Amino acid sequence: MYESMILWLASYPKSGNTMLRSLIAAYFFTKDGNFNFEALGFINQFPDVKFFKNLEIDIYDDTEVTKNYIRAQQEINKKDKNSMRFLKTHSTLHDIGGNKFTDLHNSLGAIYIVRDPRNVVKSYANHNQMNLDIATNALKSFRVLGGNRNASNDADRIRTHVGSWSSHYNTWKVFDKLNKYLLVKYEDLVKDTEKTFIQILNFIYKLNNVKLIIDKKKLQNAIKTTSFKNLQSLEEKMNFPEAVKDQENNSVKFFKYGPKNDGKESLPKELKKIIEDSFVKEMKELNYLV
Repeated sequence: MYESMILWLASYPKSGNTMLRSLIAAYFFTKDGNFNFEALGFINQFPDVKFFKNLEIDIYDDTEVTKNYIRAQQEINKKDKNSMRFLKTHSTLHDIGGNKFTDLHNSLGAIYIVRDPRNVVKSYANHNQMNLDIATNALKSFRVLGGNRNASNDADRIRTHVGSWSSHYNTWKVFDKLNKYLLVKYEDLVKDTEKTFIQILNFIYKLNNVKLIIDKKKLQNAIKTTSFKNLQSLEEKMNFPEAVKDQENNSVKFFKYGPKNDGKESLPKELKKIIEDSFVKEMKELNYLV
């Protein structure tokens, strides 16, 4: 029997998953902690077509793919036995057509990164090249992303069932009941990166029953080289592989707003009210509203 070795890095889109993955990639997958875009290649997205190619199914049939989520994860765990595997996902934990996204036989735990939805909406609109009204409605709706067979990014060629902002956040709490869940607020990760990242490292090592001994040099290098300003600079110098294309096939700037994006101040009042009314329970729970 293979062991559960998948550690999920889960979030609603545009909530800080890239910063989280960058820190983890710099610390675990570089020699000195200095981040580079290539290091992100060690943290794959799920679902991704490559995890289903050997299952002899139609990878563009969404029903077949969701039926085989667990089977694909079993194959990952068999291949990576005795080595933990970080996987990024924007998937909800809702059952899709009666099929579960994952289970405890395949999951070591989950780090869930959340961001104030008033700030998510502006980044979401930019990333998907839509106006703020449509983006606001998107956060309230059960969304399915991807499914573009011609996408340059393999992960975008397969569908991801995202759900709404609130349902996404709520479904992942199931891991909390099992003490296999760490909630990270993007705002904390930006405001006090060192303290928050050490909490993340503690959680990772605890799940693996290993005592944490921090490599201080790697920690400081990881923090320094994954600052939003540095990530923007890297994107200027080279194309960020996860950036989408606009209608003219130009890359849409991925690292555009970051921590300076304050929807509490910049969002139109009517959209701000829609978001706050729609997610009042969760936003109060997360202290985004008082």
